Amino acid sequence: MVYQKTLNSYRNLLDEEIGQLIHQGCSSTDWSLVQVSEDFLPDRIENSKFSGHIRLHGFNGSVKLIGGITFKTGIYNAWLHNCEVGRDALIHNVRSYIANYHIGENVIIHNVTTLAVDGESTFGNGVKVEAINEGGGRDIPMYDYLSAHVAYIMSLYRHRPKLVAALKKMVLDYAESVKSDMGVIGMGSRILNTTTLLNIKTGPGALIDGAKKLKNGSINSNFEAPVNIGEGVIMENFIVSSGSKVADGTLVSNCFIGQGCILDKNYSAFNSLFFANCQGLHGEATSIFAGPYTVTHHKSTLLIAGMFSFLNAGSGSNQSNHMYKLGPIHQGIMERGSKTTSDSYLLWPSRIGAFTLVMGRHYKHCDTTDFPFSYLIESNDESILAPGVNLKSIGTIRDTQKWPGRDTRTDSHLLDFINFNLLSPYTINKMVNGRKKLMAIREISGDQASTYSYDKMKIENRALVRGIDLYTMAIWKFLGNSLITRIQNGKYHSDEDIRKALQPGTTIGRGNWVDISGLICPYEALDLILTHIEEGGISSLEEVNSAMAALHKNYYNYEWTWAVDEFTEFFGKPLSSFTADDVIYVVEKWKESVLGLDRMLYEDARKEFSMSKMTGFGMDGTNGAREEDFAQVRGEFESNSTVMVIKQHMEKKEKLGNEIIELMQAVKNPKSAVTL
Repeated sequence: MVYQKTLNSYRNLLDEEIGQLIHQGCSSTDWSLVQVSEDFLPDRIENSKFSGHIRLHGFNGSVKLIGGITFKTGIYNAWLHNCEVGRDALIHNVRSYIANYHIGENVIIHNVTTLAVDGESTFGNGVKVEAINEGGGRDIPMYDYLSAHVAYIMSLYRHRPKLVAALKKMVLDYAESVKSDMGVIGMGSRILNTTTLLNIKTGPGALIDGAKKLKNGSINSNFEAPVNIGEGVIMENFIVSSGSKVADGTLVSNCFIGQGCILDKNYSAFNSLFFANCQGLHGEATSIFAGPYTVTHHKSTLLIAGMFSFLNAGSGSNQSNHMYKLGPIHQGIMERGSKTTSDSYLLWPSRIGAFTLVMGRHYKHCDTTDFPFSYLIESNDESILAPGVNLKSIGTIRDTQKWPGRDTRTDSHLLDFINFNLLSPYTINKMVNGRKKLMAIREISGDQASTYSYDKMKIENRALVRGIDLYTMAIWKFLGNSLITRIQNGKYHSDEDIRKALQPGTTIGRGNWVDISGLICPYEALDLILTHIEEGGISSLEEVNSAMAALHKNYYNYEWTWAVDEFTEFFGKPLSSFTADDVIYVVEKWKESVLGLDRMLYEDARKEFSMSKMTGFGMDGTNGAREEDFAQVRGEFESNSTVMVIKQHMEKKEKLGNEIIELMQAVKNPKSAVTL
């Protein structure tokens, strides 16, 4: 990049300024190529060399380094080539050189070896990431503002090649637009004690401290959500989004790291995508699509060739994508909210249903997508499925409570749109299908069978019956929630008023629903967007993002449309024919289901306070020391925060149900009209 010779905001150095700089140990291959701002003084430039086109602003302030050391801003002991240095920056002790950089105001560059742009660079934009399938075929070109939803479509909708090609072209056009032979170090960034930075750009407020090598990447920091790159980090071909941290010897190659993520403690990641609030510590990832809240904290854990979201991976979790035939071409899907226990194993290809706990080692290709909230347990090399049992697990509820509270994203511009709902048309539709399948299995094999077989898995008789009951309760809970939300703030004088209130506001929402990595929506609505992309009606990444935002915003409108249809099938009567008595019946079923599930959760939580859980407490004590020690460490059962939430939930829902019933009774008896 060649600077213009004259700009109103810059001037050439005066002869006396050049003389002073030479006296202070500075040199230049051509002083006429050095331009300075009007407030420039040469006092704070020492032992430095300049080559190529240089622009310097004034240095009048001071900064504090670690340990409380105060340092005057300026340039000391450095070689700058083709650089612009912003006002009150500090460049100190550059062992090799800085080449081809715009360095922003108040930047600190201290004790680095090399910071350079070599030729034209897109700074990681457009680099292909071979996620999900290690053998290729699902490559995703990353860019600065990649969302989990766009990545999901690009990677998994290969059956629509025109769509994927259109999205890829948008990304490559964007990469071309940011291509430059000049790098940028954003305002207020700090680069300390770092070895090599080649073809890197940073946003404002970034901290790079102790990194070993960063090559071909973007660090998209901002003052709302700074990025922290720590000691010993080596990264190549990467993009790190706002509010994320990569530290402590982490190795990253060909990876996108979304907002609010943490990769730490020698984590290793290759050809992988990490979206909002993911955490990777100690272990390794190869060719994974880590949707929001994918978490792995254990050294022995490998995630490979799979798609995950809201995952909690136990120690020693592992998957196989290689059958020693055609190479590592297999892949797996673990739908939202799944967990793996210690030493769990899955043989790809497999697909694990939402909110499912995987325990043991599974050597068959399992598909539990229509059985969410289940346990998949290994016993004697057999995969045992316990449908729906996670609906009564206190751990499931604790997870849904903690996820919103653990959203560390502070950027006002969020890339990923996350729906935290435990029950949604996405999961309820699967329960409806799973319930039908369980009833069909029982009808075909009879009530007296001890176990049933389903798609390489076994289901015990008791588990099958319990699964039907749990799914039925969850469906009633969801439908009741939707109905009550629709009518609770209204005033009704007749059944016709009720029917009007229950009419959907849109026809969109019927049929299948999808979870596009955190964003839950009807496929019908998504398909409209995808068709517009294919036909050129949506032609930019900004438009795609806006369309995704609209999908997320309209969730509850779409949800009600789906619920209206489901009432007709599950309840056996369309809402267009509902009366006050029908509403009362649904609310009673809702109360029964909500309170029944909450009681199960309450009892499951109580198990954590049983005597068996006190083993190891009260060391060397007698006469109640165990109980007292346990209480001091774990607290009392009734005062536990999660238990209190359950109790409050039960009271609140019972009260709400009674109010709705009272409202409907008023319709039947107009003289006692009630408004909620």
